[in-house]
Amino acid sequence: MKRYTGISASKGISIGKAFLYQDDEASIPKFSIKHDDITQEMNRFEEAVGKAVAEIEDIKKKTDFSSFEGSSHILDAHILMLRDPDLSLQIQKMMTEILLNVEWVLQKVMDNLIQKMNSFQDSYLRERSLDFNDISRRVLNHLMDRDLLDLSNLKEDIILVAHNLMPSDAVAMRKEHVKGMALDVGSKTSHTAILARSFEIPAVLGLGSISEEIQNRDLLIIDGNNGIVIVDPDQATLDFYQSHLQEWQRKESQLLYMNELSAETKDGKLIYLKGNIEVPEEVDSIFAHGADGVGLYRSEFLFLSKHTMPSEEEQYKAYTSVLKGVGGKAVTIRTLDVGGDKILKNINIKNENNPILGWRAIRFCLSEPDIFKTQLRALLRASISGNLQIMFPMISGIEELERALAILEEVKYQLKREGIPYRDNIPIGSMIEVPSAAMTTEIIAKKVDFLSIGTNDLIQYTLAVDRGNEKVAYLYEPFHPGVLRLLKIIIEGAHSQGITAGMCGEMAGDPLATVILLGLGLDEFSMSAYMIPKIKGIIRSTSLLEAEELVGNVMLMRSSREIDKHVRRWMEERFDIT
Repeated sequence: MKRYTGISASKGISIGKAFLYQDDEASIPKFSIKHDDITQEMNRFEEAVGKAVAEIEDIKKKTDFSSFEGSSHILDAHILMLRDPDLSLQIQKMMTEILLNVEWVLQKVMDNLIQKMNSFQDSYLRERSLDFNDISRRVLNHLMDRDLLDLSNLKEDIILVAHNLMPSDAVAMRKEHVKGMALDVGSKTSHTAILARSFEIPAVLGLGSISEEIQNRDLLIIDGNNGIVIVDPDQATLDFYQSHLQEWQRKESQLLYMNELSAETKDGKLIYLKGNIEVPEEVDSIFAHGADGVGLYRSEFLFLSKHTMPSEEEQYKAYTSVLKGVGGKAVTIRTLDVGGDKILKNINIKNENNPILGWRAIRFCLSEPDIFKTQLRALLRASISGNLQIMFPMISGIEELERALAILEEVKYQLKREGIPYRDNIPIGSMIEVPSAAMTTEIIAKKVDFLSIGTNDLIQYTLAVDRGNEKVAYLYEPFHPGVLRLLKIIIEGAHSQGITAGMCGEMAGDPLATVILLGLGLDEFSMSAYMIPKIKGIIRSTSLLEAEELVGNVMLMRSSREIDKHVRRWMEERFDIT
């Protein structure tokens, strides 16, 4: 028996036989060519691209997207990448310089792109290198006349094990036969992780070298709850996990049974539970888990995943897709939040000494009005397709908010003059994630229709703790008395102006914090899809009076350690918070 520990990318437990997916690449040929051969080599490349596009289109036709309609957008993105004229220009330019065959040049160009992607601090951008691997592999296969392995013909239940899994492979595979996934690489933000969660396939990623150390048909246990993979378990371990699997399935069934029920406390307080998404593909998953809407759509995905700035039309189609996909429920789309560790490939953002406190989010948008106006135009045009709410990130004071609102009004005026329809009554919100905004909540609340607390940054800025710095990570304390007092100020400030206060940071999806937030008066929680049923269960089993009493006691305590200990004991006496 051997145990591996990785990243819990998709919750759940599965037991089954390993299917080792080894997409071995043959060595890339390398030979000299003459200048006169460049045209012929480029023709070979364009022909191979055409075949790769046709192959992806064929996958789209054969794949049932009913359980995850948005996954087709991943394949559409690959087609756009393949047809990108800039790719052809880079290949032709390098081929002219080094006079080597197109296979070798294609691999070099792609290696350079992947190396650039992997150099970014942002994990999401690093994971996008898988898309480049995917499309280059397809083109090389056609250039070199080699066959692809096919996961669409699986005929029995398996645990899929691989070094990595290309997004198009994940989309095309027979999902009903894939009961679990174990990959050497990947993170929670990778396309594969997103797909696994949406397909509700237990998955553990970032396992290092598991694909090199197991054999086909080995018995595996995938513990997606704890990020553990066990190979050839002994009987005691197998019995334990089989029992644990049955208990997990029972609990999940009980939780999902509440999908049609509201998140209402025992004494009648109605709370809205919504989902956070990064891509349209996640919409199906959040509603499968009983979401009341989309509380945060991180629109920067459209910008981070491209080499060129997305056009107004591309943005309009993406926003419209989400709005139409939610059946009239509210969708809160956050305007572009880049900078810091989220760097746009197509904008020259100079290195900053402290990027987290630098040119990012609304600051970036206000200084790049053309980019901001294009996004606002796309959002306003899409608003006629559903219940849209627009939210501005990282507002630090009323001046920034008023400038953003003025630009929004300017865009509305332009659309009206052009005769382009949009909804007049779109709710506008502000994120509260900067202490200065928290302390002036009543001022900001007079100008917007709702507030949403971004606890990830609010805690970081309040406690002066870089949450990515392992040396000080222990100081990142959501239950710090200072943080709780700021949350109280924000929520009460919103209510004093007659608007709602929500939360879309990680704290909203933390079961340990649920009753505290309830007692503070939070109106709306927005979180990852799989946490919605558990948070709903806690809310439905608690009275608002109990929550307020807990908060009253906690507010008298002096330290985060004292508060954490008290809250944990209180919660564990009443709920399963694991």
